[in-house]
Amino acid sequence: MDKKKILEAGKIAKQVKDYAKKLVKKDMPLLEIANKIESKIEELKGKPAFPVTLSINEVAAHYTPSHDDETLAHGLLKVDFGVHVDGWAADNAFTLDLEDSKENKKIINAAEQALKKATEKVKNGMTTSEIGKVIQETIESYDLNPIVNLCGHSMDHYDLHSGFTIPNIDDHKQEPIKPGLYAIEPFATPGSGKVHDGKPSNIYALIDPKNTRSPIAREVLEYIVDEYQTLPFCGRWIVKKFTTKGLIALKQLEEQGILHHFPQLIESSKAKVAQAENTFLIEKDQTIVTTE
Repeated sequence: MDKKKILEAGKIAKQVKDYAKKLVKKDMPLLEIANKIESKIEELKGKPAFPVTLSINEVAAHYTPSHDDETLAHGLLKVDFGVHVDGWAADNAFTLDLEDSKENKKIINAAEQALKKATEKVKNGMTTSEIGKVIQETIESYDLNPIVNLCGHSMDHYDLHSGFTIPNIDDHKQEPIKPGLYAIEPFATPGSGKVHDGKPSNIYALIDPKNTRSPIAREVLEYIVDEYQTLPFCGRWIVKKFTTKGLIALKQLEEQGILHHFPQLIESSKAKVAQAENTFLIEKDQTIVTTE
């Protein structure tokens, strides 16, 4: 692991988070928000680790605006973005109440406090169920539910989800957390506490870089391999490079099993969701929150 690059990615993410919290206003186009956050990351000499996601109300995760999106910011808005420096990432998220709603503020507070309590506890050798229990009990103390089928995750070089999960509930598994890079991300809701797959998100990832016959698909695939490797990317980035003909290539690549197209994740009872997230570098004798 490259600690210097991990800490640099976290430092950039913290600056971008401060910028984004001041940037976002009610009725601002989501497309403008995403473009400005991603531009800020690049201005600070990082790269987006994945497309900025701007998920509203019951959409828990994975909504990123399309190249022609006209949606305006409203409701309970999750701002989730990542920064990478040469493939070493920082992943973080926060939620904004754009309705001045007492209920929204309660849901946000539950997610933020769950993250705070987990931050105070997490360290080398602690079990995942202990972290999950802290998150679950904190959210439930607000008479809300954690989302049981969303979780934190380990991260590795050019790999945002490298196989190890940190649950948002006590799953009774006694897996110890080992030194490494992790994202912890509580989700709180007054709803059922589960998500299901919704519409396509416009977010893709390369899964099998095999040959394709289509000239435009081959050109787009070469660009994806060079520019993003295995990190997620989105349709509007491809449109920026190839115009809308790039969307035809993405469809072809998806149909051939070369790309995975992520679905939006929707709270099953259509209840609002708040998210809070930071990245943690867990070492043998200390834990560093890289995004704070």
